[in-house]
Amino acid sequence: MLPDDRVYAYSAVLMGSPILLKLFAHNESLASRVFRLIKQQENILTVNRPHSDIMAINLAAGSHAVAVSQPVFTLIQRAKAVSLLPDSAFNFTIGPLVKRWKIGFSGNSVPPASELQALLPLTDPRQVILDEQAQSVFLQQAGMEIDLGAIAKGYIADVVRDFLRQQGVEQALINLGGNVQTLGASHSNPADTTPSGWAIGLKTPFAAADALIGVIRVVNKSVVTSGVYERYFQHQGRCYHHILDPRTGYPLDNELHSVTVICDDSIDGDIYTTLLYGMGVEQGLAHLANVPQIEAIFVTRDRQVICSSQRQFAFELLDSRYRLK
Repeated sequence: MLPDDRVYAYSAVLMGSPILLKLFAHNESLASRVFRLIKQQENILTVNRPHSDIMAINLAAGSHAVAVSQPVFTLIQRAKAVSLLPDSAFNFTIGPLVKRWKIGFSGNSVPPASELQALLPLTDPRQVILDEQAQSVFLQQAGMEIDLGAIAKGYIADVVRDFLRQQGVEQALINLGGNVQTLGASHSNPADTTPSGWAIGLKTPFAAADALIGVIRVVNKSVVTSGVYERYFQHQGRCYHHILDPRTGYPLDNELHSVTVICDDSIDGDIYTTLLYGMGVEQGLAHLANVPQIEAIFVTRDRQVICSSQRQFAFELLDSRYRLK
């Protein structure tokens, strides 16, 4: 709790990440219900629980279709559509590659190229058959695995936002370990009627957890960051990170250290951090010129901070080693 601002903070560890909820009223009951809601969603969408909907689909790969709930089916529909975009770096059937690399889960060696090549045919999103009438999902090849890790946190953040709104909450912040969703604005003083944006730190890559390049201020927006420094290992002087290129099976290799997306819905933030990472700065900026509801901040290896625009947020540079463009 920050008594000067009358902000009450509640935390838990869920989905393998520290979860933070900020409210403007002391309400442990509401915080408990939020964390319970997150846990329920995690149990449905994870690949790390034996009885989740996603595990049921994966275990039936090559055998039979599995009927799932409407929200899960809709989420899988969305994930498949994004995976089928031309040259998409987003691929929800990338599960076999993620499991083989194990980056962030004790993986610290480079798999043989022959193994990665053998797994690529199992990562074809066109082989996921969706039956809308039966609300069922069928993976055509045995060994296929869908992985909603690149979209689940954003979806859950939006579910929490909608739940808080239903409870009459007008100002709040939920941080699901890199996925931040805000309601309303923050006020530096309860007597101050002028809204001020929630302050969200942009992390310095490969630095201490509290080291910031700058601060992003938003009102009623989602902020999602994905970076190569989150889960990685070093091998023979090279960094192997968790953002895999579904076209090659290897980590994406370009000029970027991180991509941050600012938009209304956190699920769009999840999707676009991956899409933009695959595009790189130049192509990403060109793409965003036609998508005004999505904004991004690119952080490059040579310490440039490049904003697509600043219509929906304000950015303050704190680290003089970086250049703002």
